[in-house]
Formats: sequence, structure tokens, C-alpha cells
Amino acid sequence: MSRIIHLEECFSTNDEILSLLSDDESTAVFTFNQTKGRGQYGNEWRVIPNQNLAYSIAVKSSKINISGTSLNYYTAIIVRDFLANLTNAKAKIKWPNDVILNGKKVCGILIEKKKINYQEFYILGIGINILQDDFSHIPKAGSVLTTTGLNFDMTEFAIQFHQSVISRLENFPSEEEILDDYNQNLFRKEEISVFEINDVRQNGIIQNADKNGFLWIDLENEGLQKFFHKEIALLY
Repeated sequence: MSRIIHLEECFSTNDEILSLLSDDESTAVFTFNQTKGRGQYGNEWRVIPNQNLAYSIAVKSSKINISGTSLNYYTAIIVRDFLANLTNAKAKIKWPNDVILNGKKVCGILIEKKKINYQEFYILGIGINILQDDFSHIPKAGSVLTTTGLNFDMTEFAIQFHQSVISRLENFPSEEEILDDYNQNLFRKEEISVFEINDVRQNGIIQNADKNGFLWIDLENEGLQKFFHKEIALLY
């Protein structure tokens, strides 16, 4: 069982959910007006009111039988699959867990582990740009609307997305299946791309992500190397 709570406005769904947890069922919250959302590694995730979705779901860690890295990958897979099925557009995962729709970032994910009343929870925070149409300040980003031309009712989108998340969290695939699925949908895999390492640009080809969260890239000058998040930037 699960319950979902709609908040008219909040600072961060990942923070707000901590006071709303239930012992008996997984809890999810969502809003279309998140004022101080957080992204990976301290980045700020902002949404324009009534145009984008901020969603968080709390799951007891005892119910998750995969590693934190695999959970990160699997969450990205869930979002990718939902958007691909909903829009019939080309959806990919940009390592480590951004979702790219028709070449533009439309989703960011932040997973946190919290202990509340002596119980550990994973908080899966997911932000999806749905109706926003102005990305002049962040040209690599887009929304479902700008990348596909499709217009959705926000509440119906949120409920449908929640149902998809719940169904996918009921039974976890094996970690091997998750890794294989993730790599099959990895953005710019086996394509020549431009990367920035310590302010130096270099061509390279993404080979794969591994079970420990590293991305393996065959660089033009250094050959095959592995990187953790923030050690390298993909410039496309």
C-alpha cells in the first residue's frame, strides 16, 4: 500500500516528507511549487510554479534489497521508462541519473538516506519539467512540452507517475539486470563526445557505467579511464 499527498507549496519535498511518514505504508508527496529544492551534490533544483513536478517517495530501507548505486540507477530507469512510454520520444539516462528526452535534460534525481524514529528510509526525490517553455538561461534543459510538443494535465501526470513508481518498486530486478538496462539506455554511449577534465577539453567515448557508480570513458589522450560524479563534465 502507499499514500500520496499533494502540497500546494513547499521548500523541498525531500524535507517535507520526513514529517509525513507512515509506519504501515510507503508515503509520497508532490507539489507544483517547490521553492528550495535540492539537486545532487548541493546543487539547487528550482521549479517554476504550476509548470513542473517535484515528487518524493519514502521507502523503508529494509524493503530495498539492492545497493545504493543500483537504487540510483533503477530510479533513473523508472523515470526514463515512464517518459518513453508516455511520449514515445527518445529517452536516455545521462550518468549518473539525469533523464534526457529528445536530447534535453527534463529530470533530475536526488536520493537520500534518513533515519526517522529509529527507522531508516530512502527518500527518492524526482523533479520533472513538464510544461515550462523558457529555458533560455539553461539551454541544455527542456521540458516534456518543449521536447515533444505534448501538453499534460499536471495532476493527472503526477498521479500516473506515482502509480508507475509504486508498481516498479514492488519487485526489484537483480542488480545485474538493473546495470544492463541502465547501460542500454546510457546517453551518448559509444559516441564521440567532448568532455572537460580539470578545465581541459578532450574527446572521448563513453563505454559503460559500472556497479560501483563509476563511468568508464575511452579518452583520446589517456585511453580508458574511470570517473566518479563531478570528476568529469560531459559537454556533448
